[in-house]
Amino acid sequence: MTDLRSILDEAARQGLISPEAGGRLLPFLTERGVAVIEPQPAQAAEEQAWSDTETPCFVRGFHDVLITIGVVVALVGLWGLAPLYAVPPAILVLSEILVRRQRLALPAVGLTIALFCWTFLLMSRVFTPWTSEIGAGLTQFVAGFPILLGVYYARYRVPLSLALAIMSALALALTLLLRLVQWISGNPEFFVDHVALLAAISLLCSLGLFATALYFDFGDRLRRTTRSDIAFWLHLGAAPALLYSTVSLMSFGEGGRIFDLANMSARTPVVVATVAVLMLIGLVIDRRAFVTSGLLSLGVAIFSVFRQGSATVNTYIFTTLIVVGAIVLIIGTGWMPLRRLVLRALPPAIANRLPPG
Repeated sequence: MTDLRSILDEAARQGLISPEAGGRLLPFLTERGVAVIEPQPAQAAEEQAWSDTETPCFVRGFHDVLITIGVVVALVGLWGLAPLYAVPPAILVLSEILVRRQRLALPAVGLTIALFCWTFLLMSRVFTPWTSEIGAGLTQFVAGFPILLGVYYARYRVPLSLALAIMSALALALTLLLRLVQWISGNPEFFVDHVALLAAISLLCSLGLFATALYFDFGDRLRRTTRSDIAFWLHLGAAPALLYSTVSLMSFGEGGRIFDLANMSARTPVVVATVAVLMLIGLVIDRRAFVTSGLLSLGVAIFSVFRQGSATVNTYIFTTLIVVGAIVLIIGTGWMPLRRLVLRALPPAIANRLPPG
């Protein structure tokens, strides 16, 4: 049963109030007879039936948009002057004011992305990751991301920062695993000749990222806490990772590249089938990110099919746009009916753990 203490604790976790304020509010509200009335099951089910369970929580009003525009413009100006030295203090000062004190959601996302870009610049300046072999430089380059983003999350509790820290930590684990395989084989360029094995290991890490996203999703079935926001960002990263690694695994002898139009026609069924599976997964877990992430690759696949034929340039470009747009409209307008059909086909033990349809 939900009580007043748990509500105040959740408000503190979401950054709406400070933990100290929550501790002072509890006796204040209790002494004045404030109580929590649990909704009836039918009422709760009715409210959940019409509510959108994937409403983004990082856009709360045009005030946030205006502040974010100012943040972006100011940071771009500082980036042009002295990115390594001027940007970090600006990010910290703005985070203290806009994130920790004013609790603005969209500026927090913008500042987190700015920190990620600055970390990328810093790590690329200090280390040399861009070599043909997977060496220590790449591991050290990736290691900076979970550290800095994790510290930022510990201070400001931005869901995107934790999601990026988790994704970068899995990327670090991937580089360590690849280096271990190289060390065992005794060949520093082992994966140049074994692209399929590289794709298989990448697929395993992508599945690990997807499992992590599901962990946060299952912990907040009704999407009411920050766990849902963290899962949203993790799903947004897991879907393209799954798509790329799956298609690369099915592309033996072609370098594992998706967007190679010269050889796309042979891989078009693989891309289309993979995107279809991701769409089905998105329907099951009620995450549109899985659907949208594969649309670009699906568009390239359809584009290549028409390109191999005798259609003119304008014809196959516009036909590709029509086909992809039709798929988006069909899935977007029929999301809830389609999802109800999928949920009915699932066993009750699984359907009851998923968001209601």
